[in-house]
Parts: sequence; C-alpha cells; structure tokens
Amino acid sequence: MSSAAENGDAAPGKQNEEKTYKKTASSAIKGAIQLGIGYTVGNLTSKPERDVLMQDFYVVESVFLPSEGSNLTPAHHYPDFRFKTYAPLAFRYFRELFGIKPDDYLYSICSEPLIELSNPGASGSLFFVTSDDEFIIKTVQHKEAEFLQKLLPGYYMNLNQNPRTLLPKFYGLYCMQSGGINIRIVVMNNVLPRFMRMHFTYDLKGSTYKRRASRKEREKSNPTFKDLDFLQDMHEGLYFDTETYNALMKTLQRDCRVLESFKIMDYSLLLGIHILDHSLKEKEEETSQNVPDAKRPGMQKVLYSTAMESIQGPGKSGDGIIPENPDTMGGIPAKSHKGEKLLLFMGIIDILQSYRLMKKLEHSWKALVYDGDTVSVHRPSFYADRFLKFMNSRVFKKIQALKASPSKKRCNSIAALKATSQEIVSSISQEWKDEKRDLLTEGQSFSSLDEEALGSRHRPDLVPSTPSLFEAASLATTISSSSLYVNEHYPHDRTTLYSNSKGLPSSSTFTLEEGTIYLTAEPNALEMQDDNASVLDVYL
Repeated sequence: MSSAAENGDAAPGKQNEEKTYKKTASSAIKGAIQLGIGYTVGNLTSKPERDVLMQDFYVVESVFLPSEGSNLTPAHHYPDFRFKTYAPLAFRYFRELFGIKPDDYLYSICSEPLIELSNPGASGSLFFVTSDDEFIIKTVQHKEAEFLQKLLPGYYMNLNQNPRTLLPKFYGLYCMQSGGINIRIVVMNNVLPRFMRMHFTYDLKGSTYKRRASRKEREKSNPTFKDLDFLQDMHEGLYFDTETYNALMKTLQRDCRVLESFKIMDYSLLLGIHILDHSLKEKEEETSQNVPDAKRPGMQKVLYSTAMESIQGPGKSGDGIIPENPDTMGGIPAKSHKGEKLLLFMGIIDILQSYRLMKKLEHSWKALVYDGDTVSVHRPSFYADRFLKFMNSRVFKKIQALKASPSKKRCNSIAALKATSQEIVSSISQEWKDEKRDLLTEGQSFSSLDEEALGSRHRPDLVPSTPSLFEAASLATTISSSSLYVNEHYPHDRTTLYSNSKGLPSSSTFTLEEGTIYLTAEPNALEMQDDNASVLDVYL
C-alpha cells in the first residue's frame, strides 16, 4: 500500500489522458463516491444515536443507484452502480469523536468536485482530496479493506482511550460495484495540507533496503523521498524544544505499540517539511498561483487532525522556536541543522499491512539475498523497535539546554579562589606571628639578654631595645591558577625552617603561582650584616 498523496500536488499532466482504475475512469469513480456518500450519510441522520455494539462493526448497507434515478436516489450520467457502506454506525461514532458533523462531512465531500492527486507509490491506488483540504479519499485493495473491517473493534477501543494519535483517522469505508468490478475506498484525514507548500516530503520506514526515491519520482515537481534520501539531505536530523520532542516521541511509542499488538508492519511516517525562511520569498508567487484568499482554509476544522493537535492536543505549541501564527495550519515547529525555522506535518500511514503468510514468505526470501534486518518487511515487534530507533536517533532530536559559558565559569572559580586564598593568608600570618612571638620570648631570655648586657658595657650611652615585630611588613598575593593544591615536592602540610638567631624578618612575601603557595620572609639590610640573621620559608 502506497503512501498518502504528497502535498496536494494535483495530478499533472496530460489533461486529455484520464486515469483509470480497474478499467474505470477516475471521473466516474469521483462522481460515484460523491453520490454514494451523499445518500448514505444523509440516510443515516434519520437513525437515532445509540452506543456502538459489537455487531455494528460487521454491518454492511447497500443501495443501488441507476443512472435514470429512482424514488430514493437521484439521476446521474454515470454507469449504474451499487454503493456499499461498511459499519455505518461505527464510523459515525468515529466522525463524532473527531468533531465532524454530518453536514460538514457532506459539504466537504459533495459540495465541489474532488481533486485527484498524484501517487508516489507502486500500488496504483488513486488519491482524491476534498476542495477544503479536510479529507483524503483513497482506493484500497480487497485484503486491506477486509483487514480494516477486522481492525475496527480494536481501533474503536484505542481511539476511546486516546484520540490524540498520529495513526490514520478513518472516517468511512465504502465499496462501489459497477460492471462486475469492486472499487473499495476509504476516507481519512489529510496529513499534508495542499495550501502549505512542502519543500521536502519523505516517506520513512526506518529501513535502508531500496529506500531511495526512483529517478522518475525525483523528476516530479514535489517528489516524495525515502529514508536514504533523508539521511543524505538532513544528516543532522530535525530539532525540537524539549516539550514538543517528548510529546512527539511519546505519541510515536504509543502508536507503534498499538500497531504491534495488531500485528501490523510495513507502515511509514509521512513527513512534510515547510521551510518558513523560503516561504517569505515565495509568498507573492504562491498567492498568485493558489486559490483566492476567500476560499483558502486558515486551519483544518476536524478535531485533532493537525500534527500539533495529534501529539499535544489543542491550545499547546512549541515554546520559543516559532511564535504562534494561524498561518502555520497546525504544523509542528522545529529547526534544521542549519538553523532554519521549519513547520512539520506528519502522520503514520499504510497501517493496513498485516504480517500474514505472504509477508512472512516475502521477508524470508529477501533475508536470504539481503540483510534481513534492513528490509522493510519484518515481524511486527522488530519493525516497531527499528522504526522507533530510527525516528529517535536519526530523524528527531532534542535541542540541548544552553550551558554556562567557560568565561563565566572561570570568573566564578577565580572569585572563589581569591576568597580561599585570603583565608589561607590570614591563618598562616596568625600562626607565623604566634610562633615568632614564642621564639622572641625564648631568645630574649637567653642569648639576647647576654648580648645586650655586653653591649651596654662597651656602650653605656645606649639603652637596650627590642626590634619591633613585623616592622614594614608587606603581603603580596598573586593568583595564576584556577585551583589550589599542595605541591607534590612538599608532602607535609607545612615545613618551617627557623634559625637560632635573635633576628626577625622585617619583610615577607606571599605568592601563589602554578598551584603552589610560597611564603618567604627576608631580613632587612641591617640584619643582613649579622651572621645570625634568619630566612623564613613556608611552603604549602
């Protein structure tokens, strides 16, 4: 099953060559869809509302619409066809859950012609989008429609528990029968709004085997690229603020576990990237090419249909990356590795692939030829883990909080170092004073008193005196390192060398350099003349 239609790019081309699906012209399919849905939804409004029962998931209603019309159906210019509606009451509940009123549903699908879109996939499915950009209508295969029918009860339970999901939102399943041909269609939410230009569109599975857009796809005006293309173009990933990143990854994890429980694999994340910086340059050109502003939708009306609502609910938006603006159309704000402001539109698609016998056989023979872990077809549990790992590590990343600059750290450390050094200086000075006072007292009681007595005998005119303590002392502190430590050359906390002289140092220097504190006391000029002068060194 192919990915959803890209960016609302109407099928180009050759206007005179109409597409066909199962030998039926696309114009006939579009007309039958509008007539059939118009009749069935209108007829459903007459039925009273009630709780959904288990048997409601397996009900199929059928109506025949002849070209000439009938008492119940209008005339039309298409071939006669029969229109079937699957589980009408269940899908009515789903539409109500997402805030879709019957009148709005009919108006979106039936008021104006459906717009055909190009299909980048290989399934050959047709894609149509409503004129108001609300709904995508896609043709599906019989096995996919059958699987969706079986999936409905579990899908119903999951939506009841959590309506905010990136999983496809199914609004209706129908079948048109004409000329012995069955054409099954499903109505879903539109992931990529057409009126928001997608500068890049990616279909990501988390695998690498043949996951590169073909040459034919690259030649399109708005190609849909794949995993290897993303790793080449956006090799640094996409960045979100913390709140948005956590909400996105939580939603993806929950959705993948739901798909794993249903044994679903081979799904994709359809990712549309709108670059806001580029849109400013293209604004005038887009205005001239697009529909008039009066018809341009400002925001999708369906509840929880936008990407931002799907992960966070209404009223929240990313903080700080992009200011709130109604023109964002519900996109998720992000930034590229180049710093460009982006709006992302995303949704999980192609979930109607069950890991059945054919898929098991496909994985087995691919695993024989290639690396089994790189191919897209794999058992559901492995597929979910690989998908989440790819999204978490390669695609989506969180903007890291800014750290304090090194200059501020250095200033803080120096300030602390200065305070510490002052405390050390004060404590060492006090200890030095106390110890020198003890030495002074001891010296005065022995040798100093004898010398003074002898001196007074030779010079009776001189009065004995004691040198002043720390006279003309000076303290200089120099900081050249961001940390203090004890020099390994001096294992002791403090080493003090004293002389046995009476002289005391008259000047001192305290120096901190290269992580070591040097405290040096030098004698004055008079004491240098004395052989008993002392030099005091303290090392930390």
